[in-house]
Order: sequence, then C-alpha cells, then structure tokens
Amino acid sequence: MAATLLEQTRAAHEECERLERIIVKDFDQDLKGHREKLAQGHRVRKRLDELQALSTKLERIYADEDGARKEEIAALKGLDEHGFSAFYERIKEVREYHRRYPYLEVAEAPNEEEALKEVVEVSFSGDEVGGRYLDVHEHFHRFVNAKFGKQLDYLEYLTSFSDVSEISKQHRLSKPYREYLQALVGYFESFYARTQPLGSLSKIYAKLGDFEARFRAGQIPGWADEGVANGDVAANGLDMTAFATVEEVESLGADAIKEALAKLGLKTGGTLRQRAERLFLTRDVPLAELDKRHFVKGAAPAGALSVEERDRQEAMMLEAALLEAKVRTWSEVYSSVIEDTKGYVEKKQASTYEELVAEQELKAEEDAAALDSDEEDEFIYNPLKLPMGWDGKPIPYWLYKLHGLNQEFKCEICGGESYWGRRAFERHFKEWKHQNGMRALGIPNNKNFFEVTQIKDALELWASIQERELGGFKAEVEEEFEDAEGNVYDRRTYEDLKRQGLI
Repeated sequence: MAATLLEQTRAAHEECERLERIIVKDFDQDLKGHREKLAQGHRVRKRLDELQALSTKLERIYADEDGARKEEIAALKGLDEHGFSAFYERIKEVREYHRRYPYLEVAEAPNEEEALKEVVEVSFSGDEVGGRYLDVHEHFHRFVNAKFGKQLDYLEYLTSFSDVSEISKQHRLSKPYREYLQALVGYFESFYARTQPLGSLSKIYAKLGDFEARFRAGQIPGWADEGVANGDVAANGLDMTAFATVEEVESLGADAIKEALAKLGLKTGGTLRQRAERLFLTRDVPLAELDKRHFVKGAAPAGALSVEERDRQEAMMLEAALLEAKVRTWSEVYSSVIEDTKGYVEKKQASTYEELVAEQELKAEEDAAALDSDEEDEFIYNPLKLPMGWDGKPIPYWLYKLHGLNQEFKCEICGGESYWGRRAFERHFKEWKHQNGMRALGIPNNKNFFEVTQIKDALELWASIQERELGGFKAEVEEEFEDAEGNVYDRRTYEDLKRQGLI
C-alpha cells in the first residue's frame, strides 16, 4: 500500500528531526585526534546532505504545483463532491490491506547511537597519510615534462608551484597549461572536500572578489600589462626611438633582443640580424599593425586579430588568469600543510627502506585498532629543525650526527647547491641538476668525475683525459733510462736522482 502524500510529508519531517538530533549528539562527543575528528566531519556532512535532500522534497510538496496535496486534504476533510464516502473508502482500503498482510512487522527507527559510530569511507593516497599532507606528484611530473615547465625537484615544486612569473605568455595561453592548472585546482578542491567536509568552497573563492572586472582593469598580478584592458601584449621595456639603425639594435646582444621579442610576443628565432630587424620594426609600426607572421602562435595583438579570434584570445587569457589566481589562493590556504608536506618528504628521503616498511606496518596497526594518540595534535618543539622520524617526532640528535646530516657538502657545478649528509651528496651526482651542470661545461658525467665538485678541477681532469686519449710520444713520461745496476726510470726521475748524486 503506497504511502499517501501527507504520510510522506510527516515521515520527511520526522526524519529531518532525527537527523538534527544525531548531528547535535555527534558534536557533543569529546573527540581527540585527527582521524576521529575527520570521521565526525564526514558523518555530519552526510547527515546535512540528507537533510538538504529532504528539505528540497518538502518544498516541492508544499509548493503543490499539481494540486495533489490540496485534493488529499480536501478528501480527508470530507469536502469532496461525494461527502464522507471518500473517507470511508480509505478506511476500508486500510483494513483490507492489514487483513491481507496480518504478519507485517513495524519497522523500527534506526539506532541513533550506532549512527554516531558510523565510518564514512574517504579515500586518501599513501603520501597524503589520511589527509595530513598533500600528494601532488602527478602534477609535478606533468609540470617538469611540459614545455611550460622546468627541471626541478619535488621539494622545490612544493614551494614554487603557485609562482608563474617565469612562464612566458605564449605558454600561459596554451591549452596544455590551462589543462594543467585545471587539474591542479581540481586536486585542491578534492583535497579540501575530503579533509574539510564541513567547509565551503564558495567562501574560499570569495577572496577572489569580482575577478573579471579586476582582470579587465589590469589589476591582476602577472596580467597587468597583458590583460584585455590594454588590448596589447606587454611593452618590451626598450625605447626603440633611441635606435636609428638595425646595427644599433644588434649591439644590444642576442640575449637582450630575444628577451625583448619574447615580451612583445614576437618570434625569437633566426640569426642575430633577423632578430634585430624584427625588433626594429616596432620602432615605427604599432604592434597592432604588424603582420601576424611576425608573432608566435596565440600572441598576436588585439588589433591584428579578427573579432572572433580576439574574443577567443580574451576568453583564454581570462581563464588562465582565473586558474592561476585559484592556485595562488589554495597555496595561501594550505601554506601550513605545504610546510608539513615538505618536512614529511624530507623525512622520507632521509629514511631507509626498513624504516619506511616499519612505518607502514605501524600505520596499518593503528588503522586496524582505530586509535589515535593524544600527542598527534600537540605542538612539536624542534628548534634544531631535525628531520622527522617514522614516529612523527624529530629524530635524536646523535642519530642526526651519525648519518652525517650535520655535514654540508657544496657543489660548484650545481650552482653552489648545498647537500646535507654524505648520502645525499653521493646521490646528487646522478641527479638532473648535476648532469645539466656537466652538460653545460661540455663534459660527460661518468664515473671519472665522481666527487669532483669544482668547475676548475672538472675542466682540468677533462683536458687531461682528452690529452691522454689523443696519444703521442711524451719524452718526460715515456722515455726510459737505465742506471749501472739495471734499474729503469723515466727521464724526469732519472735526472733528479742523478742531480742528487744517488745514481
């Protein structure tokens, strides 16, 4: 027997009251520890979603667009055209239903105490450690392998992922760059929903204000001179009226000309002469009137574009700027979590395989027992900034010194980079930064140069190896002399011993 509309309304109100009681009781619990508080937040979030769904249903019932509720109330009052006949007909249906199914059990209300212990499954990756740290490895690999990215390690990425000042406008308008930002923003929104179930994304993004208006006014960092308001690319910072000929422009040098062309959105390829001629064109011809073939793809000024192309470029610029602003906002919101994540990554790098396995086993035991230590939320005093151990506390100072983490090794080839501990120092010879430094010197990064950190020493050793490989007769080294007793010496040793009167 289907429930009547009024019965559905009564049941919905009753369920709303029950959910409200459960939420109040849940908040009355004295919970300690990150995991229990997170579970409570997700329980309450689930109840609130159910409340919202029921409230929407009640609003639809009370709106009574089809008039079904009004008809049902009129039938109960006996105000229809048949008088009380509809009322008695309904009583007859109820009696007939219970006569036919006499053994139906009355459904009991759900146990509210059990609802307080309900566990809402929330998925976290291993590196997120239950929502304590960020895991942006996927976006890190996407960044370092993209044309708009650069080579850096994971710790540097955690510090600088929101800094886009070094990315050219050409790349910032590209589709891969916008897709990368969308994925990064999507991750932060997902992480926020999983770790702050009672939070509000609208409050986070409220900090952006009227973003589109500020963008068009040129008030967004990084887009002040490139926004839609100006309708042009950034000025190159050079007063071209100061140059009378192309030769004078050439005197700036290849790097300066290339940088000026890039800022204007012009192509940077070709010889020094071709670059200078391209830049010299901007002295007498406005950018908007320059031929589109001089610009890189997607960087032509507004005046050189059709209305459709301009609208499309404006939309891309606005989208890229908004995504960058969202990434900066999340970096501010999660500034403390980012610092904790960097400490966690450093701890993992300083841990042995056995320590990592022991840590995973310990966490598995904690998850099985569903116990949290009260010390998890306590402030950890670490004035020496020692790496964190597998138990989440700073490692002992004697262990810090035992592993040599107090010893600093500098590498001039890596640009004066410091490496703490012998293990990190030896490992860096195979990392990209040292390999790039050796490649810049024109030297192969092989075992002959292991532990060579000075540029001068590396160049001298490489010259010595090349000289030895070229071959040829060297009198001082290869010419042999024999004394009266039959002992054989090279020329330099023989002359030294003879001069001293020893042979």
